[in-house]
Amino acid sequence: MPASAFGLAIAAAFVHATWNMLVARADDPQAATALGGVIGALLLAPVAVATWRVEPAALPFAAASAAIHVAYFAFLARGYALGELSTVYPLARGTAPVLVLIGAALVLGETPSAVQAAGVVAVAAGVFLVRGFVAGRDRRGEALGLIVGVTIAAYTVVDKRGVGHAAALPYLLLLEGPAALVYLAMVARTRGRAITAELRPLTVVTGLGMVGAYGLVLAALQLGPAAGVAATRETSILIATAFGALVLREGVTRTRAVGAAAIVAGVAAVALG
Repeated sequence: MPASAFGLAIAAAFVHATWNMLVARADDPQAATALGGVIGALLLAPVAVATWRVEPAALPFAAASAAIHVAYFAFLARGYALGELSTVYPLARGTAPVLVLIGAALVLGETPSAVQAAGVVAVAAGVFLVRGFVAGRDRRGEALGLIVGVTIAAYTVVDKRGVGHAAALPYLLLLEGPAALVYLAMVARTRGRAITAELRPLTVVTGLGMVGAYGLVLAALQLGPAAGVAATRETSILIATAFGALVLREGVTRTRAVGAAAIVAGVAAVALG
């Protein structure tokens, strides 16, 4: 893979892990996610309009993806309210590619390679290690992380079809904008004016990161192979785990760190296999 594509994919991983860390450290992760999503859509809008190309066939996919993204926002933010970044993030990001692979095998009849099958095993082992062995702990955050993985897999499949009928950034705006507004309305119903407490500079950074990470991935894909970019992109799991340990002071044990590394290796095998 060209060094330029590798660098952009690493940058995308860092940006994605960063905005997730900012949400996880917020006093109200749900309000921070809601406001960040709307801010991100507003920042994206001028670029999307300038590069507008959307066929009518893209609209049903964008609508379906927007609905899935509302669930993605809700489960992710709630996961960070109940769990830790170094647990929720690896579970969410690591399980999604495996679910896509399994779905392709079951629905489309595609046969995974031996390397991809080994990757699935590695991800499963990594998930087990990230979740840990402590009995009686509150597992709600971890369960939500796995559910987020399901939503990521779902919108990945939908967007793969939808983006074939539109330019990438306008398509992103069509799903990100409505999803962010709906989720903001949902959170505002329960928070009221208290939601404005999360309207701060770091929330703007969060919104920029939400759309910026995707833009960096698109730029990397223009310069390098999709499989290599996808595999490199998932180093965000290790970055988020490091943020959890060093910035959020979470109890990242050696076992959890090894689990995160196993998930990254498994995802790379799935992408490259």
